[in-house]
Amino acid sequence: MIKDKLQRPLHDLRISVTDKCNFRCQYCMPAEIFGPDFKFLNKNEILSFEEIERVAGIFSELGVKKLRITGGEPLMRKDVAKLIGRLLQIKGIEDIGLTTNGVLLVKYAQDLYNAGLRRLNISLDALNNDIFQKMNGRGVKSEIVLKGIEAALKTGFSIKVNMVVQKGVNDTEIIPMAEHFRKMGVTLRFIEFMDVGNSNGWNWDQVVSKKDIFEMLSKNFTLEPVDPDYFGEVAKRYKYKDSEAEIGFITSVSESFCSTCTRARISADGKFYTCLFAGKGHDLRSLLRNCDDDKQVHTQIADIWQNRKDRYSDERVEGATTSLNKNKIEMSYIGG
Repeated sequence: MIKDKLQRPLHDLRISVTDKCNFRCQYCMPAEIFGPDFKFLNKNEILSFEEIERVAGIFSELGVKKLRITGGEPLMRKDVAKLIGRLLQIKGIEDIGLTTNGVLLVKYAQDLYNAGLRRLNISLDALNNDIFQKMNGRGVKSEIVLKGIEAALKTGFSIKVNMVVQKGVNDTEIIPMAEHFRKMGVTLRFIEFMDVGNSNGWNWDQVVSKKDIFEMLSKNFTLEPVDPDYFGEVAKRYKYKDSEAEIGFITSVSESFCSTCTRARISADGKFYTCLFAGKGHDLRSLLRNCDDDKQVHTQIADIWQNRKDRYSDERVEGATTSLNKNKIEMSYIGG
């Protein structure tokens, strides 16, 4: 096991398999920037399944036990279920999850389950169609995602639903979403609107904090805290007193958790990022394609992590303007 400059181990690896998405959410991939003429990565610029499998194996040797497949929208990558089946064969990998907007789950849920995947994070920001259609930028109705959730549940998946909350945009949906997924017995996680990338127009006034959401929920439900399952667990968890269903809060803005961050990220074109808010990645694609020696790749990855000292969310709270004004990688490129 290796640790960075702040003594944080490397446990989790998030792998983006595509930079493309069938949504244009304003907080991630706004349509005015990612329009019809936007140039996405070419096939030869994206890591192949063989390259992803190789690098995941090297990361497992360095202590990674959990993988998360992301995008863009990962189900837009052809045969992603086959990739998951291969990754599950890697020694040391104990768990794989996938993050999706749910639109393609009716089509692919069974294939993913057959490949060995058991956990899904599904993004849904509102039940109200007017709100959701505006937020996803493609006019997709919430019923489409709900059908995907139902298909995944019937298939046997463990599911968490993620809701990014923006003040004045979808904060009226907090209670309806909580009630809906409480009845379904599905975990709902509220994500504070974050300043990932440079194109989503983020500012503090748009953030609905965990404290504010918790106060709203407490007027309608009785909530009890749940202890974290492991070091570095992102969500602050609660359960309903009258249900086994949980809610969680991802509080990167109001209550940063940099001190326990164990996550590395690889973009679709093979850049290694040590922070969600990083401005620069390390080129693993060239290294993988020009070096047959896994030990050399292993050494370079270990060196990058051991020199890691990222703590952007802490610095945001502290008001470190130098860090806050830097260019950051876009959410759609790094996969969240």
